[in-house]
Amino acid sequence: MMMGKVLKTLIMAASSASPASALIRDRKVPGRGTVRHCLVGTEMVDWLLGLSPEVHSRAQASAMWQVLLDEQVILALSKEHQFKDKFVFYRFHEDAEGRGDGPAGRKPGQDAVRDAQQKKDEVISTLTQLAPDAVLKAILRKPTHDRSPDDLEIIYEELVHIRALSHLSTTVKRELANIIVFESHPRAETVLFNQGDEGVSWYVILKGSVNVVIHGKGVVTTLQDGDDFGQLALINNAPRAATIITREDGCQFLRVDKDDFNRILRDVEANTVRLKEHGRDVLVLEKVSANPSAAHRHSASYTVMAGMPQKMLEHLLETRLDARHLSVRDEDIIRPYSSATDMFLDDFLLTHIMFMPTHQLITELMRNYRIESPTQDKEFVVASKSRVVNFVYQWVTSIRDPVFDETITHSFFEVLSLIKANNSAIHSAPTPLLYLSHSFAFASSSPWQRLKLGLLIIMYSRLSLDSTRLAHVPLLSILAALREYFRGIPVNATAETIKLNAADKLGLRHEELVLAEIKSNGEKSVIADTEVSIATCLSINGRIFVSPKDHLDAMTVLPDQEGPSDGTCNELEMFSTRELAYYITLIDWDLFCSVHEYELLYHVAGAQPFRKIKSNLDLFLRRFNEIQYWVVTEICLANTLGKRVQLLRKFIKLAAYCKEFQNLNAFFALVMGLSNVAVSRLTQTWERLPSKLRKMFTEFDGLIEPSRNHRAYRIAVGKLQPPILPFMPLLLKDMTFTHEGNRTLLDSAGLINFEKMHMLAQTMRTLRYCRSRQLLLQPPTPRSEQEVRNYIRNLRVIDNQRILTGLSQRLEPKRA
Repeated sequence: MMMGKVLKTLIMAASSASPASALIRDRKVPGRGTVRHCLVGTEMVDWLLGLSPEVHSRAQASAMWQVLLDEQVILALSKEHQFKDKFVFYRFHEDAEGRGDGPAGRKPGQDAVRDAQQKKDEVISTLTQLAPDAVLKAILRKPTHDRSPDDLEIIYEELVHIRALSHLSTTVKRELANIIVFESHPRAETVLFNQGDEGVSWYVILKGSVNVVIHGKGVVTTLQDGDDFGQLALINNAPRAATIITREDGCQFLRVDKDDFNRILRDVEANTVRLKEHGRDVLVLEKVSANPSAAHRHSASYTVMAGMPQKMLEHLLETRLDARHLSVRDEDIIRPYSSATDMFLDDFLLTHIMFMPTHQLITELMRNYRIESPTQDKEFVVASKSRVVNFVYQWVTSIRDPVFDETITHSFFEVLSLIKANNSAIHSAPTPLLYLSHSFAFASSSPWQRLKLGLLIIMYSRLSLDSTRLAHVPLLSILAALREYFRGIPVNATAETIKLNAADKLGLRHEELVLAEIKSNGEKSVIADTEVSIATCLSINGRIFVSPKDHLDAMTVLPDQEGPSDGTCNELEMFSTRELAYYITLIDWDLFCSVHEYELLYHVAGAQPFRKIKSNLDLFLRRFNEIQYWVVTEICLANTLGKRVQLLRKFIKLAAYCKEFQNLNAFFALVMGLSNVAVSRLTQTWERLPSKLRKMFTEFDGLIEPSRNHRAYRIAVGKLQPPILPFMPLLLKDMTFTHEGNRTLLDSAGLINFEKMHMLAQTMRTLRYCRSRQLLLQPPTPRSEQEVRNYIRNLRVIDNQRILTGLSQRLEPKRA
């Protein structure tokens, strides 16, 4: 209502200057005669486009008016729910009730106009953020036969991120986008259906919550956003098992009616092909529509939904790897979402470690390659070998280093390298053969220990000893022995290996020792013997301790773990804000480009089953936390109000530059640092900030707002072109959502849920898309390049929230 009042005041102020072109005036409406204080949709859109440069298109302006229509701030004379950029009549709510200040009534005073002008940017920013949800609801209210392909894509993108639908296949979600409808209930205590009623609809909660009530038991549970209910009654054709009652005002739902639900199930089953062996499913395929854009290359009419690992590989070799052409182009592989392209090959390459470890994959490839037999047709043998070679070519070019992680890969490459002596045997695939021969030479030029050898842990700098029991051992001897060992320990060493070697150097029994991290806040966590990549997993100021088991509780935080006692405000002022953003982005880009797609899988599924490390990902996430706490640390260590205001200005402008450079990971870190309670509570500091910067921060804060699964951020990043540094925690959240919400095995016989693999691969492809182009930024004036690089690489931070809050309270004590 406040936003509507601001916009109406601005409209009225413009009308006073030019009465002839007033937007709000009495109009003749067909069938209703003269209606007072009306507006027309097209004129409303034109006016909003001219009001602010932040409104870029008519579609965006229409969506912003849609927000006010949904909230009944404006009303459509036609009673339609969708705002239309047409000659359609609207009125402000207060005018409809006869309380308006239209042309015939009171004009807004100068104070009201001045207040509206001050609030204009905030209103535009808020409406821009709310507009996508309003558009979605308007689309969902359309008759299903009126939905355009763009409408269906918007609905599908929403369904992808709803928890209750995570187990459904992409095909089913796209079918649901055609028929799912919007339903809202403005009042709490509204009964959606009663226990014992016939099941006629399935509901998903879009906003709000409901109580589940059973006769004789009362409220048995409460369902929240993203939960669903009513599906079992449709599947089993049974009466409702409970009564559902809205718990709060303004609840919103997505609804699927029974007939549509059953039709989708029938259609999916009708388009499903199940290949069986010995009476059980070994491969489940689903028929998909032909892809016109893929007509120039081989495209399958069936997509793999599930299967036994070896059967999926056989199907892949037979249908996607004809020697005459490769099945997937580079531009298809890097797309984060490519619903129109058959991505079976790329999905398999990205996710096979989840269900078919490399050594098993090599064994199967070897079996398919070594098929020579007097009874086999020569052409068939050559074609089979070519498919294997093409597969390995795609595997090496797509996955890179991890292909060579296991020694069995080297022996397999030795077999393939023999092709060089008889290239005519597989003459149809010269390019893959050439690439493979080069890859093999590279891999075999030295032992594969070179892999990741650049990432060694200088462990002694992160390792401390509880000396309460070891006082008789000279400390310098201990440190010398530890340095000698830990200087060369590889990053993939297990905690048990570290503990064993420490015990050996110290002459103790390893059974008596534990390896533990102590964080700067005093929290202790024992590191399991099977953990790897210990150093890169530490918190910012965390330290590793070796301690006798019975002395673990006696260990305390080291003084250097508490972080700095003085800020670097003066040093920061030496660097231009653009210069800081430039070098932050360069460092972040290097870290981001080092993260392999597999590391996302290791993160969500656990690195231990794979016996692999995710150190590059850990370091990138650690960098996010460093930047976030750097902001809080610097502001809380600034002892004067003037310096704090100066730093606030600096960090807000720094966030703006990072956003301009499309470094959204650092942008999030900076804004979250400014939103930290130790900073946000400094009201005197924020009050001294210029209003322009306060508005800018409000806009930034809205972009990182997590509601509706970070919808504002997803829409913003969807409009960007690479290179992009994405908000990595959200990608990991999406991966975890997919992994935990979907089974890997569909049955005890080992049928793999490949639809889950497809969804995981979709998120992993986002990394490729974001870095599919080189980062080419215009460097700032090189006044202090080395100094700023050193500063950015060595941020000194306090990561103990208790200390930061205490510093903040001393700067600005709580007001009585």
